[in-house]
Amino acid sequence: MTPDLKGHIALVTGGSRGIGAAVAVALAEAGAAIAVNYRERAADAEAVVAKIKDKGGRAIAVAADVSQGEAVAAMVGQVAAALGPIDILINNAGIAIVRGIDDLTEAEFDQTIAVNLKSAFLCTQAVVPAMRAKKWGRIVNISSGAARGAGVIGMHYNASKAGMEGLTRGYAARLVKEGITVNAVAPTLIETDMMRGRPELARNIPLGRLGRADEVAQAVLMVLGNDYMTGQTVPLNGGMAFN
Repeated sequence: MTPDLKGHIALVTGGSRGIGAAVAVALAEAGAAIAVNYRERAADAEAVVAKIKDKGGRAIAVAADVSQGEAVAAMVGQVAAALGPIDILINNAGIAIVRGIDDLTEAEFDQTIAVNLKSAFLCTQAVVPAMRAKKWGRIVNISSGAARGAGVIGMHYNASKAGMEGLTRGYAARLVKEGITVNAVAPTLIETDMMRGRPELARNIPLGRLGRADEVAQAVLMVLGNDYMTGQTVPLNGGMAFN
């Protein structure tokens, strides 16, 4: 069942491609007005906006480095002025620097934590006041199966996604009485730019193929439509692991 998101304003970080773009389009099809955040890929973000508008939706592209507090504050203000106060946040922005134990640098570790984890904290802090004022809000963090498994990217990535799931539970416990739910969706081996060119990974998946970005978007919609779910992580992994 697709939730009715008419009248809601959604911010999708890292929304210019892959999972973020699929989520942005799916939320727009459900009726939400969409802010498509990007850092460098302006043309890709505008293409997502155009796709939404072509279907009769409302959308804007908004540039911001979401690992920086001042940039996040400016972005949230820009979205509120153009579309209205944000009441749906999808924390999807992330980077995946493939490194092993011996070649991971301190700078790469710090960058991964900042983009994948700190950004979720900064964006959540920035949108919670408007959600509290409305007594309604939905936050979905895009985690990864790497939060609870070995993963293929590196320990820094595992740590960033495990931290995101801890952040999810911490916010959920503290915001539940204010009408705000906070959940995570944790896909594994999705066919995006990060995983293209590695068909051999499918042999580890019982379903026999990589997941699709639109399947992740379906899970996000499910979470958004469930008022009774909070503090949970929904895995999508083709049968590789069971909770």
